[in-house]
Amino acid sequence: MKKIKLFCFGFGQVAQSFVKKISSEKISIELTTTSREKTSKKNFENISFKSFNFSKDNFDKDLIKSLKATNYILISIAPSEGEDIVLKNFKNILQKNKDSYKWICYLSATSVYGNHNGAWVDEKSITRPTSTNGKERLNAEKNWLDLALSNNLPFQVFRLSGIYSNYNNVLSRLKSGEAKIIQKKEHYFSRIHIEDIANVLFKSLTNFKSGEIYNISDDQPSTSEEVMLYGAKLLKMKKPDSIELKDVSSEMVKNFYKDSKKVSNKKMKSFFEYDLKFPSYKEGLSYIKDNFI
Repeated sequence: MKKIKLFCFGFGQVAQSFVKKISSEKISIELTTTSREKTSKKNFENISFKSFNFSKDNFDKDLIKSLKATNYILISIAPSEGEDIVLKNFKNILQKNKDSYKWICYLSATSVYGNHNGAWVDEKSITRPTSTNGKERLNAEKNWLDLALSNNLPFQVFRLSGIYSNYNNVLSRLKSGEAKIIQKKEHYFSRIHIEDIANVLFKSLTNFKSGEIYNISDDQPSTSEEVMLYGAKLLKMKKPDSIELKDVSSEMVKNFYKDSKKVSNKKMKSFFEYDLKFPSYKEGLSYIKDNFI
């Protein structure tokens, strides 16, 4: 693979990290993206590209030409008011141009599993989302999979665990004084460093099985307190203050603490033959501490 035509619906941290990975492998990228901003020419990692305006009910009609001409599509836009806005606006385009596409990937979230009281979940586990986000993500997955199956589209779903990066992580929150330990016993959740997401996405470009769902998470689900205490130890800080869950004002945080589960990554590691760069938060945070803080 020497060149790739990539269309990114949304161009946030995961899509950007993916493009960086492709570029680092000396593959030329013809890139197109969307955002809620007005259409403009942009540059990222020395790649010149066009970013088209796209919101729930409006989009720059010129993006259709680029969507028809692309071969690879990454969807990282969350549903809006219960609808997947990519399917809403471009379902017919995808159907009519299905023979052009080699790879379509939808980025979902492990919130689709809901609460499993700290038990392990894998791709065959019951999905019973408790949050609005989880319910909308699950519905979007099903609609995309139905479209792919009925039109023979090359399509996969990646369910992402809690994402952290070299710049967005618990060490940054600890240093700013924002981090607090929220008291809830045995609340387990999984996380994944953004570089590992990009690496798996890259591997899937050449190792692809349509209609599949993969969890993207690290090897060590743990409690928020464990991660926080390890981070404080790295920074040689005192233990952060604690707060009772009932006293948390953020509804988003409260919803997060409704679900306790450990997300298995065995299918992902086996199929893509991938060894995580950061197998747990310990390697990830230690790397960040040594190189970025």
